[in-house]
Amino acid sequence: MATDHGSDGDGDVDLLSAFRQFFALERDVLVLSLSMLAFSLAFQMTSRYVPEYMRILGASASVIGLYGSVGNLISAVYPYPGGAVSDRIGSRFALTAFAVLATVGFGVWYLASVVGDIAVGPVTMPAWGLVFVGLFLAQAWKSFGLGATFAIVKQSVPDERLAMGFASTEVFRRLGFLIGPLAAAGLLAATATFVGGFQLVLLAAVGCGAVATVAQHVLYDASEDSLGKSFEGVRQVIDDLRAMPETLRPLLVADTLVRFANGMVYVFFVIVVTEFLSVGFSGFGVTLRPDAFFGILLGVEMVVAIVSMLPVSKLTEAFGLKPAVALGFSVYALFPLALIYAPADQWVLLALFAYSGLRFAGLPAHKALIVGPAERDAGGRVTGTYYLIRNTIVIPSAALGGWLYGSEWAVSLPERVGPLSLPDLTIQAGPELAFGVATAIGIVGVLYFLIFGEEFEAYA
Repeated sequence: MATDHGSDGDGDVDLLSAFRQFFALERDVLVLSLSMLAFSLAFQMTSRYVPEYMRILGASASVIGLYGSVGNLISAVYPYPGGAVSDRIGSRFALTAFAVLATVGFGVWYLASVVGDIAVGPVTMPAWGLVFVGLFLAQAWKSFGLGATFAIVKQSVPDERLAMGFASTEVFRRLGFLIGPLAAAGLLAATATFVGGFQLVLLAAVGCGAVATVAQHVLYDASEDSLGKSFEGVRQVIDDLRAMPETLRPLLVADTLVRFANGMVYVFFVIVVTEFLSVGFSGFGVTLRPDAFFGILLGVEMVVAIVSMLPVSKLTEAFGLKPAVALGFSVYALFPLALIYAPADQWVLLALFAYSGLRFAGLPAHKALIVGPAERDAGGRVTGTYYLIRNTIVIPSAALGGWLYGSEWAVSLPERVGPLSLPDLTIQAGPELAFGVATAIGIVGVLYFLIFGEEFEAYA
């Protein structure tokens, strides 16, 4: 596989070269582009709607929160072996195997509403139980291939151009994030019910995954993959943790807090729009149900992400990576509180999701800050170690958020504390508390990064 990835002879990264090479049908670019576009398209068409799918299948808020935590568990477990394998044997066979699993996972999600509850003797598995089964499969390509993606960019781009290199690949991948929700919105709007429309969405995801799996396995040329050392077991995990560059540790702490906060409420965004606020769209001769409108909101979010990612990444060469990362973290932190207290107005929600798109503006800089300090042939391992720690700590976040979101308990604070007289105050569990606590934790993460976060020396 060619390792140009859009750099010219002077080491500069051409942000449009991926598109030019794609339309020129160069094989390596075609394969990588198809894989990134197809699987991001399939996953974004489906994953953001799965919590609503589960709610309609009978799952409670706590179960939906547990689903989010299981997803966090998968994100924690998959990337490290993915990074180790990619460093050792390259990415072709690993990516193909996990692409097959992901495609099958979309099919299992489809079967959940077709098969319904499954009775095995005296035990009955509810229909939403199949959604958990499908999750272990559907997330395989996305999470396992993470280290391989980082390592390829690390091998291909000079250190001082890492943010631009990641921006070049991210923009292409984010097209799937843009097209996917819009396609889902179209299919949902064309059907009478959410379940009927979502079944069509899932079948489309299966088709995307199948095409991408065959294409990447047949056409992928791994002859120029850079290989590292083999995986040596649990002791190697411990060694990699100890060897993590010092500059990553403040970033890791802040990132973990911000992601924990986001993880508490992320799976409930669709339910807030469709049920809590119950906002659809009416205008320009178009009327959409809340579920279809949610896809439009995700599309708006991604348009802002794509438009902002390139100029922000370019600015990092003049102002450093840290400001861009702080921008992304701050949007992650503040969005939940803004959403849960938003008025039930379609234009307000459009503005809020446009603002949410700015969280992606710092993503290329964030990735560069992670992989930048790594040795050239250890990008996959450093990435895998980083995400292993972060995602392991974040695992329970969605379960905590689900418990707060669905609980009905209330705590009244005392009216007097010593000589002080306090106003009556009752803390009520529910969506507002879940989203409020998430924002508080996220703000702590942002402040920690602003105080202790370090700049990658190539950008200092």
